[in-house]
Amino acid sequence: MTGARPIGEDDLQAYADGRLEAARLETVKDYLSSNPGVAQRVEREMAQREALRARLAFKMQEPIPARLRVANLISARKRPALFKMKGVAAALAWLVLGGILGAAGGAWWSERSSSQMAVADSAITAHRLYVSERLHPVEVPGEQEAHLVQWLSRRVGKPLKAPDLNAQGYRLIGGRLLPSGSEAAALFMYENEGGNRLTLFARSSLEEKETAFRFEMQDGISAFSWIDNGLSYVVSARADRTQLLPIAEAIYHQFQTASGPVKGRL
Repeated sequence: MTGARPIGEDDLQAYADGRLEAARLETVKDYLSSNPGVAQRVEREMAQREALRARLAFKMQEPIPARLRVANLISARKRPALFKMKGVAAALAWLVLGGILGAAGGAWWSERSSSQMAVADSAITAHRLYVSERLHPVEVPGEQEAHLVQWLSRRVGKPLKAPDLNAQGYRLIGGRLLPSGSEAAALFMYENEGGNRLTLFARSSLEEKETAFRFEMQDGISAFSWIDNGLSYVVSARADRTQLLPIAEAIYHQFQTASGPVKGRL
């Protein structure tokens, strides 16, 4: 139609999200019919979003944390204004999580602070450096798992565990201690039957709050990062995000049983 606004990326994203205004719907459909390459991309994005929404549905079933309940927020009204604002913002963020999931295509993401970004970058760098090692990829082999976990827990200062990823097709081949800024970090390495490796990086977090999964890719390496129970985690592998997400979920759930400080150092 002469003078009609051209189809743009905002139209395609609105169509994929199911929020395109009726006046543009038929125009976009006609455009996709005439551009099969673009139509395939949009369909692929829609399928990925639905898969991610299904994968992360478990988070919507979890109860609201006690610190974000209205009664607890009211009791904190005497605190400095800065802390009150943080509490209210966190509560609102939790309440609108469902809307965010829909708008973002079902992905459960969070903005990262500079310290989180530094941790993720360190984890991806360590992954790239050590997974290619064939003679000495780890300091302590997986056969000494108990010793490995105890040693790394004491160095990191919080209880760790080597997640069981057999159901995901990966076995623990060992781990090592790494520096991460001014902190100690643990690196667990896993391998599947095809020789593909993934790593789990964990270190004490500089952030007090918990965060949601954050996905990124650097030079073909995918990574999911999050903060939970005072620890920053990053799981990395040469895999697409739909393959890595269920592994990150499995690790997340297994670490829910590990909490509290670890006394002493080796």
